[in-house]
Amino acid sequence: MPVRLPADAELPLLRTRVSDLADRALVVGDPARAARVAERLDDTRQLAVNREYHVYAGTWKGVPVTVASHGVGGAGAAVCFEELARGGVTRIIRSGTAGGMQPEIVDGAIVVATGAVRADGVSHQLVPTEFPAIATPELTVALKAAAARSDLDVHSGVVLTGDMFYPSDVITGVDLPLWQRAGVVAVEMEAATLFVIAALHGIEVGGVFAIDGNPLAAADTAMGDYDPYREIVVQAVDAALTAALDVLVS
Repeated sequence: MPVRLPADAELPLLRTRVSDLADRALVVGDPARAARVAERLDDTRQLAVNREYHVYAGTWKGVPVTVASHGVGGAGAAVCFEELARGGVTRIIRSGTAGGMQPEIVDGAIVVATGAVRADGVSHQLVPTEFPAIATPELTVALKAAAARSDLDVHSGVVLTGDMFYPSDVITGVDLPLWQRAGVVAVEMEAATLFVIAALHGIEVGGVFAIDGNPLAAADTAMGDYDPYREIVVQAVDAALTAALDVLVS
């Protein structure tokens, strides 16, 4: 059975009291991005800072929300997701950046995840390999509609979750051209972990991503020209965050 902590408990690594959590949480990798989101909320207050986990409370359109950063990669992010679930959060949306996998999905686009390929190192320790990592369908539909209001290029489909950010000369078992042929739309590092943990706790979950490059389309699989701070990417990040917040409170 999923663990649920009492209201007066403190989450060990998020360092946040359960009673301070809203039942809806937006999670992002970068602590600086979490702070940027917090600035957009009303009645904002910082709940805790510990390692990569920066946690804020506030309201969006009058609805209480929690914002938390989870760092890079599934292992550390799993701590954030698990503790939020144990603290009683019932809806989690991850908003982050991702690399495009299809030729038409390039810098400045938005991708809404319907599910994730489990090439992470965490989810296989939680459930058998055959178990699918999928987003809540209703949230996926709502995220697509919300993202479309940005007038940016919006796509949806299965994303690939892997543990390697920069490619390695060592065989890793992640064949990007194969996943491209299979229709995978983007690659990132935490969605599969989140979707599996959410399934184990019976909570709603979604993912929306700003595309910050496409190594396959650019013929730059070594990512030598990678730059996630260009204005076209910043605009997509802001649009993805707005869509995530709108659906979070819907």
